[in-house]
Parts: sequence; structure tokens; C-alpha cells
Amino acid sequence: MTRYSILDLVPVRQGSDVSTALAEAAQLATHAEAHGFTRYWIAEHHGMPGIAGGATSVVLGHVGAATKSIRIGAGGIMLPNHAPLAIAEQFGTLDALYPGRIDLGLGRAPGSDQRVMRAMRRTLEANGPDQFPQDIVELQSYFANDGRTGIEATPGAGANIEMWVLGSSLYGAQLAAALGLPYAFASHFAPDALDQAIETYRRLFRPSERLERPYVAAGFNIFAADTDEEARYIASSMEQSFVALRTGNPGRLPPPVADYRAGLGAQGNAILDHVLSCSAIGAPTSVKRQLDAFLERTDVDEVILTGATYDPQARAKSLAIGAELLDARVAA
Repeated sequence: MTRYSILDLVPVRQGSDVSTALAEAAQLATHAEAHGFTRYWIAEHHGMPGIAGGATSVVLGHVGAATKSIRIGAGGIMLPNHAPLAIAEQFGTLDALYPGRIDLGLGRAPGSDQRVMRAMRRTLEANGPDQFPQDIVELQSYFANDGRTGIEATPGAGANIEMWVLGSSLYGAQLAAALGLPYAFASHFAPDALDQAIETYRRLFRPSERLERPYVAAGFNIFAADTDEEARYIASSMEQSFVALRTGNPGRLPPPVADYRAGLGAQGNAILDHVLSCSAIGAPTSVKRQLDAFLERTDVDEVILTGATYDPQARAKSLAIGAELLDARVAA
């Protein structure tokens, strides 16, 4: 059985604002809860005018208050940006507010460029990516309250947090396997090492107190609508955003454009062909074919659906179609 979850970047639309984006995030989470999604994740980004999830734990508190049962969490927290104790306190607080519902996916990327990274960390030497494994172990110690750090995290000690390692390379796969933690691969925007990372994680996995056998999830963009043409239209907002980001001009999520790729040019189309290779765009029959192929290829335990649209209702409908297709796949 393949579970399905959602990754939300909390997009800020052109002509809108952060307050609206946060309200739409809570609405999307309640929609996902009603349609059987296992978890709702927010990813940490900084210095990006089109993404409102930078204060990730704060936004999760907002989403938790709007929902009742769906798991909520970070997909992920970029741990080198933070002291592990601070993250233990933040997510310990979330666990106290919403017991048994909190996930903590951890990554080692900065979530932005070098300039913003320096502003976040103040010094790049104190807590850089090379410390990532030790920082995860330290964070585990705070939650376990095992005395190894000499500090009792309050809140945090004894919190029932489901920790994950995130990645887009073999490094994260190897680390997740060594620590016996679930692993999520960012194939929705960095698909190159997907197959090798999954194979590496499963082959090297060592059971832990938290997890007896490998558990792997992978990101997948979905833009589903009544027709292929409509789906391509709503997908064009995120396509524009990807091209803008990759060419050094990030901004707020733009309105869709009809036949966007037809006028994009070779370079832009090459960018999208690569970054969106793990995606489904189309009517339900088209999406089913693309989604089935991805699941048969990867055999993941959980697929993380994502994909921003300018119209929040179009995104809600797209995700509902995805959930229905996955439910039908299980029942078949």
C-alpha cells in the first residue's frame, strides 16, 4: 500500500500577500485531511518572496490549529541553519500542542543562497553541513532525554516526534540508512539520483528503535484537471516559477499562461524537462498513467504530492484527483 502526503511551499501569489498565503495553507491542510492524506509538510526556505514558510514551526502551529488528525511537519528543517536545541524546543512545543502528529524532516541544504545562509547562521564555521550527522544525533538525544547532552530540553524532552532524513543525493540516503530513519527524496525538483538513492538506502538500512525496516518517500508534482489542456494551463504558474528561479529571478507565483511552453524557447524547455521529470500533468487518465509509472519505478512506501497553482481551488481539485487515483490503485 502506498501512502500519500502533501508538500506545501506556502506560495505567495502575485497580487496577493503573506497573510493570504498562510490562510490558504491552513485551508489546503484541512482539504488534505478530508481526502485521506497521511501528512502535510512545509519546507523551510529563506529570502524568497514567493514562499511564506520560512518560520516553519510557527506556520505548523497555525496549520495544526486548523486541523484535527492529519500529521503535520517540516519537509524539512534545514538543520545547519539552527541550533539543535532550538529545534528540539520548537518541535517539542508542537508535539505538546498536537500530540502524536508531528514530523520533523531534516535536510542539510541552506534553503537559499550563500548571502541569506550567512545571515541565518551568522558564522558558517560554527554549524555547517559537515556537522549534519552530529546535529541529528544531538537532536535525537534531546527528544529521548537520555542525558548525553547534559541539558533537558523543555519543551522537547520525551516528545513523540517522527524524524526523517531528507535529501537529493546519495549522502542523505546513506545517513538515513545508518541512523535507521525514514528517508524522503526530493525528486519533485532534483530527480537525478532518485533510483540510486532509493537502492542505496534500502541496501544499507540498519534497523533502529524507531524503525524496523526501510521506509522511503519521494516527491512528485501533480497537476490534474478535467482536461489535459486545463492541466497544462494551471501547471504553467509553477513552470514559470521554476524557470525564474533557475535563471536567477525568483518572485511570487505568477498567473497561468496558455501554451506557456510553446513560446519558452529551448533553454527554458530543457530546464523544465529536467526539473519536472517526476511529474504528472493532465486529465485523470493521463495523470494515472504517469503516476503509476512513477510508483512502479520506485516502489516507494509513500508518495509526497506537490505542485503550486495560482488558483487555490485548482490545486485542491488536483490533489483530490490524485488521492482518488491512489485510493483506486490500492483497491484494485
